[in-house]
Amino acid sequence: MEAFNIKITYGTNLVTLTVLPVQENIFKLIYFGGIIGTICFDGKDWDLVTSAEMLRGDHLPPYRPGKIGERTEIELTDHVIDKIGWEIELERYEEVA
Repeated sequence: MEAFNIKITYGTNLVTLTVLPVQENIFKLIYFGGIIGTICFDGKDWDLVTSAEMLRGDHLPPYRPGKIGERTEIELTDHVIDKIGWEIELERYEEVA
């Protein structure tokens, strides 16, 4: 599976994230050129991966928060992770269909 983009609403803003599949049901989230986090699906719920290994990128730096231009600052709360997971599921379903 190749990287793909998704869009989510965050507050009143529409945000584009790049999703980089790592392993089965594990995905790194890229935002403005940095890794904002890694999430996984355990068959029931979407969760944030806290393993240091999964937070590093092969060639991408970690995301650096801070208001730059029109960028929306994102916090990966449970609600936001669920939104992202839903969009990933939709993307994966479309690939199969």
